[in-house]
Amino acid sequence: MSKITQSKNFKYIILALLFLGWCLGNLDRFVINYAIVGITQDLGMSASAQGIILSSFFLGYAIMQIPGGAMADRFGYRKVILFSLFSWSIFTIFTGFAWSFLSLILVRFLFGIGEGSFFPSGSKAIAINFPMNQRSRAMSIMLSSAAIMGVITPIVSGHALETIGWRSLFYIIGAVGILISFLMFFFLKEPARQPVLSAVGDRKEKASLKTVLKTPLIWNLFISYFSIYAVNWGLQSWMPTYMVNVRGLDLTQMGLLAAIPAVVSIFTMILSGYALDRIPAGKDRIIGSIFGVLVALFLYFMNTAGSIAMFVTYQTIVTVLAGFISTLIISKSLKTMPETVVATANGFINTGAQLAGFLTPMLIGFLVDASGGSYTTAFIMLIGFSVICSVSLMFNRRSGAGISAEAQTASP
Repeated sequence: MSKITQSKNFKYIILALLFLGWCLGNLDRFVINYAIVGITQDLGMSASAQGIILSSFFLGYAIMQIPGGAMADRFGYRKVILFSLFSWSIFTIFTGFAWSFLSLILVRFLFGIGEGSFFPSGSKAIAINFPMNQRSRAMSIMLSSAAIMGVITPIVSGHALETIGWRSLFYIIGAVGILISFLMFFFLKEPARQPVLSAVGDRKEKASLKTVLKTPLIWNLFISYFSIYAVNWGLQSWMPTYMVNVRGLDLTQMGLLAAIPAVVSIFTMILSGYALDRIPAGKDRIIGSIFGVLVALFLYFMNTAGSIAMFVTYQTIVTVLAGFISTLIISKSLKTMPETVVATANGFINTGAQLAGFLTPMLIGFLVDASGGSYTTAFIMLIGFSVICSVSLMFNRRSGAGISAEAQTASP
């Protein structure tokens, strides 16, 4: 493989910038879950309409995963990241201008289009700048931004929504995003030379979606990621509303309690990356499969919890277990796919997660309406997804070397 000349700390600067950008991305995505309570009151919308609004972002986001990854593989990650960050910040500001149900759906859809290229291009940046045995921990640090924003967002949102309102909150977040875009422009760099040879041979590889789609493991990871993110986004999008409407909390109480699972998962997410870099090949899928079953079990306990304290305890356990599974799935392709197609591969896998993000909030909204305000059927659906994830991980038996060789053979 070609060696890239870079300073000793170059990869850490890249990771710090990716982390900062993804913190903003998660803040932008999470805040709508809290703002939606006020938005639906102001615009007079039902639970089904609320679910459609929450899902509209994920449709746009999912659409851009594969094109965003392909562009990063073709043109480099820096250009794609800069465009993605700036454009989604603009649409965050536009969210504050929404005046109707349809305008809000359109803005959130375009917001998803803008943000959709960031994750696959960030994955490529990690694959290029970090050696194989450090990629899980690098990815876990990037993914831990979701846990950190899971702490900050409910606390900040709960207070801000009661003081300045949801429109002003989106204006402020969008302005911060534009400032971070300029920071990225000056400090986010890309090596002058990209690796052009496979880790398992001397043939040059051409970035190709066909290469990705011919790799069985990628389809397995797609299903697993779809399933675990159906759980993640089902909880993220509806727990604020559930805790206010069903558990009887006000926005400030809800914000503080919602931060507890996120605080715990910050540390467990990072630790999971270090652990996955040390777990022997094949053992990770077994552990992940067991964790999937445990997610199903504790989702059941959440639904039947007799107190808010036990509910939050079970939610914290679910968040920790799901975080490990998510890190396992998305870092696996970083270690098995050639660097010239890794952004396309992760874009395809992440499409599964975003399709789950599109479908799950909307389905929960319909289920809640159909059951007269009960969330039991929604929890049953999430339990089913966690079982599917567990089964998919258990039957993933392909070795990393075999996958890389297969992907290389499939390249033109």
